[in-house]
Amino acid sequence: MKILRFFRNKYLLAIVFFVAWMLFFDHSTIFQHLEYRDQLHELKQSKKYYQEQIDKTRKELDLMKTNPLWMEKVAREQYLMKRDGEDVFLIREKKASAE
Repeated sequence: MKILRFFRNKYLLAIVFFVAWMLFFDHSTIFQHLEYRDQLHELKQSKKYYQEQIDKTRKELDLMKTNPLWMEKVAREQYLMKRDGEDVFLIREKKASAE
């Protein structure tokens, strides 16, 4: 009989219905909010990574503008450029096979 009293209370039923609707059926459910929070966290991590990369690139660009030896180092190491009369040898390490 106590269960029937619970179902007779229209205000309590309205509150239960409203909470169920907001949790599961509304266009912005609690599950979507959790998913959005995870996406926001991933985007903040990406923003931090790219900001660090931008700062690193800016420092290298400033070094290249002010130091000609640094520019030569970058040209040799990254772009495999060489001076006239020089030979460039590339040594590649073999990957260790899984035995």
